[in-house]
Amino acid sequence: MKIAQISPLYEAVPPKLYGGTERVVAHLCDALVQAGHEVTLFASAEARTEATLSPMRDQAIRLDPAPLKSDLAAHLAMLDEVRQRADEFDILHFHIDLLHFPFFQEMPWRTLTTLHGRLDLKDLPQAYACWPQFPLASISDHQRRPLPSANWAGTVYHGVPNELYEFSPTPRGGYLAFLGRISPEKRLDRAIAIAQRVGLPLKVAAKVDAVDRAYFHDEIEPLLTQPGVEYIGEISDAQKSEFLGGAVALLFPIDWPEPFGLVMIEAMACGTPVVAWNCGSVPEVLDPGLTGLMVNTLDEAVNAVRTVARFDRGRIRARFEHRFSSAAMARRYVELYWRVLEQGGTRIRLTA
Repeated sequence: MKIAQISPLYEAVPPKLYGGTERVVAHLCDALVQAGHEVTLFASAEARTEATLSPMRDQAIRLDPAPLKSDLAAHLAMLDEVRQRADEFDILHFHIDLLHFPFFQEMPWRTLTTLHGRLDLKDLPQAYACWPQFPLASISDHQRRPLPSANWAGTVYHGVPNELYEFSPTPRGGYLAFLGRISPEKRLDRAIAIAQRVGLPLKVAAKVDAVDRAYFHDEIEPLLTQPGVEYIGEISDAQKSEFLGGAVALLFPIDWPEPFGLVMIEAMACGTPVVAWNCGSVPEVLDPGLTGLMVNTLDEAVNAVRTVARFDRGRIRARFEHRFSSAAMARRYVELYWRVLEQGGTRIRLTA
């Protein structure tokens, strides 16, 4: 099958530091190529991929030092290029929310759009109702809830290459880990409180977006000076095996409808159990009693850390390989591509 993958231009593919959507796109492209498909990736020029790269910008937007830049212009220029080349592909897989809908109205049945973010936002129901012909993929069933009547074609969970992260049979570092982004909904304050009550150090590898700077300085920065708390900052994929593998557990104390939570399966790949708040996609991603525990209160979280410290890390890794490998993700997307094309009634002679 000839497949176009259209990535956001905000981060490199995969991201050099923090980044979820572009990281998933990178893993998907490589797994599809390894499965024998012809894949073209539309992304920024520094992408590292086994697919054929079609560079749409000299570098990703977030780390571009240029003081003045337009993300809208960059994405519109990319969409023009994809539209001109659309006939080269059997299916166009978009990862840029609904930005492309007005440009591809005559061929919605040749597209699949994966929605990577939260959907409980004002204006979204009206917008998706304007283009009901576009088939959508969710990254968890919970993510769909704000838009139950949208044209959902299927749910495909994220995946990570088996070889990307090293399995750690024991938590060599003896600390708790927090990985991701510092913002009100990620609740690093909860993680710090849990670690203090359990009596274990907490290592924080996280970025701070510009929109969250005030929250970071006012609410979080004072907490980082407390004993046992170590703030590392953003880390790369190459650093995650040591960071996650050395932890007794990953803390995922979110306070929002998380669409997936990629960091949870990254921890599982290292054999590290997860203690997560019971909200959003967490019940779909965790296997309670096997890969981690779900909690609803601080007291439950403290007890959960003590419990998961005894979990079999080999079983956690095995469960990751079964449910969340990039090969499994690619296989499920290919099944979805065929379903979309068949339901659209296309008579195109596909290449695989």
